[in-house]
Formats: sequence, C-alpha cells, structure tokens
Amino acid sequence: MSSYRLTIENFPKEGPAVTTAISWQDEVRRLAAEQDAVILAHNYQEPAIQDVADHVGDSLALSRIAASTDASTIVFCGVHFMAETAKLLSPDKTVLIPTAQAGCSLADTIDADQLRAWKAEHPDAVVVAYVNTSAAVKAEADVCCTSSNAVEVVNSIPADRPILFLPDQFLGAHVRRQTGRDNIEVWMGECHVHAGISAADLRAQVAADPEAEVLVHPECGCASSAIWLAGVGDLPAERTHILSTAGMLDTARGLTSKTALVATEIGMLHQLRKVNTQTTFLPVNPKASCRFMKMITPELLVRCLREGRDEIQLPPEVVEKARRSVERMVAIGKPAGAR
Repeated sequence: MSSYRLTIENFPKEGPAVTTAISWQDEVRRLAAEQDAVILAHNYQEPAIQDVADHVGDSLALSRIAASTDASTIVFCGVHFMAETAKLLSPDKTVLIPTAQAGCSLADTIDADQLRAWKAEHPDAVVVAYVNTSAAVKAEADVCCTSSNAVEVVNSIPADRPILFLPDQFLGAHVRRQTGRDNIEVWMGECHVHAGISAADLRAQVAADPEAEVLVHPECGCASSAIWLAGVGDLPAERTHILSTAGMLDTARGLTSKTALVATEIGMLHQLRKVNTQTTFLPVNPKASCRFMKMITPELLVRCLREGRDEIQLPPEVVEKARRSVERMVAIGKPAGAR
C-alpha cells in the first residue's frame, strides 16, 4: 500500500494541463494541516500508517494525547472502540476513523446488557473495564484500564472491595497474579489474535533460539503458560517479560541481545525495530495479524481527511457516564512510554 500515488491536475493559464504525481503521505500531511487534524495511530497499524501519523502508541498513550490535543479534529487510525474513547475524552472535537468497519473481536465479547446483568449478581463490586470495550460498556463501568496500567488501576481499589474485571480473561489472570488478589471475577472474553498465540508457538520459537529475549503481551493465550514455563525452567526466567506494548518499547530500547521473540500482534514489530536496530525482533506467531487493524489503508486515510468520514457519534447520556470511567483511567499512573 505504501506505493499508492495520487495525481493532481495543474491548469496553467496557457497550454495543456499537467498531471503531477504526489505521494499519499504528502497528501495526508497537506490535508491534515488544512483540516487542523492530528493523526493518531496504534502500534498494530500497518507500518506505512504508523510512519505518517503524528503520534504512535498504545491505547493509554493515545488516550492521553486525545484528551490534551489542541487540534480541532482527531483522526484515529485504530479500531472503533479507540476512536470512541478519543471522542469521550474530547467530546467537542471532531473524531474520525478511516473506516467504521474496523471493529474488535475482544470488545464484541460483552455488551452493556450483559454487563448490567453481571453487576446485578455482584452489587458490591467495583467494575474495571479494559479499554477494549464499547462506549456503552464503559458507561456501565466504574473505571477503565489498559494493559499498561491495569495493575495500577486494580491496586488503587481498596483491597476488601470485590472487582469485576472485563472482558479479557488473559489480562485478568495477569492482574490477579500481579496483585495477589483473590476477589477478582474475570469475564471470559478474548482477542482472537492474541488468543491464537499459543504456548506451543512459544516453546517452538524458544527451542529454535534459546538465547533470545521473550516479550509477551498479557492478552496472549500463552501469557500464563510463559510464567509457568519460566518457573519450571523451560523458558529463561530472567529473559521472559510480560509487557504491554508500551512496556515492550521501553524494554526494547535497552536490549543488547541478538534476537527477541515477540508475542503480540505483528504490527508491533515496526516500532520495536525502529527503537532498536541492533536486535532482531521476531514474531512468536507470524500469522498474528488483526484484520480489523489492517482495514486502515492509505486510500481510506486520504478519503477520511478529504471527506470527513467516518465520524464518531455517541449518545450524550453514554458520553457523560463513559467519560468518567475513562478519565479515571487516564489519571492513574504515569504516562506510557510511546512517542
């Protein structure tokens, strides 16, 4: 997609029209300046989209930028719930996503009605919603979190209060391990991409490259196995890291190893390779690509800026309630390390 070109007709006062080819990247920058737009891209976007964006990062870093930007328009290159989150934090700004079809299999595992029913079964619980949820679900939560600050968010809740953690079962298990709390109920949802990165994948890659560092996202199906395997010596304990995407970037900057095995969506490899050119970063599962993230293309980004589509619209009653839970998330912990 990075070879996509635009043509513009120039009409001089005399003589034939001249067709000039410009890069789509130049057109994006021109249109963004014209529309007073800031372009945000998640770490899982195609490399070409990451490279043209003003800011690249994880959900928490991009949420903070969305909350503080002076731009009148936010173009979110990510999946739909991320653009919704930007709208919650900047309700007076125009928020666009290049295609509203970019959904999320994890967010789809729970809806507001299901959450209300779960809350009714646990009326004293604090509801912690992973940011990978719809705005309607966030409106039913007490506080949101990302993989960067999930442990901090849970630790901010009094130890005697039960917690409903949703929707990712693997991140929920990670939070239980890290906090040592036994009063956390976890919704049994999963990201189809991360769930597909298995312990068998991890074992095979480590066997092929036993000296490599191992970076595992807590959403992965292999995360719990990685902890167990490291504990019994099947994985190098000192070189096995369970990290958010922002944490992966921070760790990558200091690596001196020849190779690092990365268990997350493969779009992350682009940023890792940019911050450390000395280490070779390899995917634990090369097929771990999110089709929703990859729906954002250069053509759709240009169309988005030219035509102002697709705009995020949310019911006012949802915005008011959901914004509180997201603002609480943004306020907890230090900013994530994403550019």
